[in-house]
Amino acid sequence: MQIIGLIIVGLIIGVLARVVLPGRQRIGLPLTLVLGVLGAVIAGLIASALGTGKITELNVIGFLVAIPVAAALIAGAESMGLGDGKKKKSSGELRR
Repeated sequence: MQIIGLIIVGLIIGVLARVVLPGRQRIGLPLTLVLGVLGAVIAGLIASALGTGKITELNVIGFLVAIPVAAALIAGAESMGLGDGKKKKSSGELRR
C-alpha cells in the first residue's frame, strides 16, 4: 500500500515541480512520475535527517523540500535531452 501512496505523491510532486519551472517542459508523464518519486525519496531522506519524521511518513517539510528537488531533477533531465519533444531549430540552421 505504501508503494501506491508513493506513486500518487510522486506524481503530485512531479506535476507541481513542472508548474514551478518556467516554460514548457518536453518530458512526458512517465518521466514526470519517476522524477517526482525520486524527488520525494530524496526529500524524505533530507527530512528524516533533520529529524522531522521517518522517510516512510508523509510530512509537510518533506513535501515542501520534494518540489524543488524534483524541479531540479526535471531541469537536469531536460538539459541532458531526455524530453519527448524535439528541440527547435535555431534560425541559423539550414532547412532541408
